[in-house]
Amino acid sequence: MGRVGIVASMTEQRRAGNKPTEDRKLLRQSPYADTSFLDGDAWRALRIMGEFVDGFDALARLGPAVSIFGSARLPLDDPYCQAAEALAARLVAEGITVITGGGPGVMEAANKGAAEAGGVSVGLGIELPHEQDINRHATLALNFRYFFVRKTMFVKYAQGFVIFPGGFGTFDELFESLTLVQTGKIEHFPIILFGRSYWQPLLDWLRDTVAAQEMIAPADLELVPCTDDIDDVVRWLVESFAEEAEARREADAAPVPEAVEERQEKDAQRTSRPE
Repeated sequence: MGRVGIVASMTEQRRAGNKPTEDRKLLRQSPYADTSFLDGDAWRALRIMGEFVDGFDALARLGPAVSIFGSARLPLDDPYCQAAEALAARLVAEGITVITGGGPGVMEAANKGAAEAGGVSVGLGIELPHEQDINRHATLALNFRYFFVRKTMFVKYAQGFVIFPGGFGTFDELFESLTLVQTGKIEHFPIILFGRSYWQPLLDWLRDTVAAQEMIAPADLELVPCTDDIDDVVRWLVESFAEEAEARREADAAPVPEAVEERQEKDAQRTSRPE
């Protein structure tokens, strides 16, 4: 069979039964096309990829940043919210962008402090059945369909977390970030708990039960300093930024930067697998 015959045969296979061409079906206006594909995994994968692209594009130029987490249920006059607002303003004074989940409570307070101090105030919202819009103090707002895309943005574009009292969502961010640090996926990444009276029972349980039963190493408890002092938070973050910059200079100056980064990752790794 010659080339013309092969091409003709393939065309007939694609358009068996004298069906219209795919171009015609794509462009026709009526009857309306079947939209069931919008709920399929193939289309969903494209939406996920699109969310990553939108997030990377919007946040790539942020510069130094810190993510602040905490309860959405607290009023803005709560002492923890007032502390979050004051901390955000201090971070802006240090040239640090503030990132939050874009909701009310501690998140809104942090966005408010950053915005009123003249800094970049980022809100990364999530689509929920009963969730309100991103708070009005976020000067750069992104809304996500998928939790895991949003969580990637928190870690990728921040160089530290400050975690105020909160519920399951706050715990989720806390323990996921601890796992990433423990396994060496990120380093020079302080995870600071704010509010001793709230967090101390959790820290006691981690020490007296989890570490005591050798589910984590005692040294892992050092990954989560806790304080009630904003000055402590700012100092620890600034010191960590300086350490990260030095590690980056070391890697960039090496003949094979990736080899240095590989060594740094291994040095930072505290466990061979998530526990």
